[in-house]
Amino acid sequence: MSNFADMEKRISEILAKHQLRKTTARMQVLECFLHSDSAISHSRLEKKLADTDRITLYRTLKTFEETGIIHKAMDGTGIARYALCAGSCQHHHHEDNHAHFHCGECGNTVCLDEVVVPAIQLPTGFQQDSSHLIIKGTCEKCK
Repeated sequence: MSNFADMEKRISEILAKHQLRKTTARMQVLECFLHSDSAISHSRLEKKLADTDRITLYRTLKTFEETGIIHKAMDGTGIARYALCAGSCQHHHHEDNHAHFHCGECGNTVCLDEVVVPAIQLPTGFQQDSSHLIIKGTCEKCK
């Protein structure tokens, strides 16, 4: 983002697209996501937004996930991390069917939008709710 006005416009567009009110907490959280090149954990957001109430932050993340603004970036660490959705996600319906890469050196997790999670043929009687493809290794910055 080139400047404050562009950032504020982008944040307003995202909130309007998902029919959410523009609050200070929502704007601050979205700004963190727009500036980040990796998935963000709740604790990292808490540190960045020290003035934001912990419950407000939790509710903001939950609302953003439910409305399709962010998705959980599963990385096998047991820490919930979140990343912005690609744009086609909607209320309770995520279209982010991509792999996540977790760097063992720096601990960052990034979305690999170009790596699609393959369809899995399940045995009769089984129903899939979700699937996650996690790739672990060393990112290009740590290599």
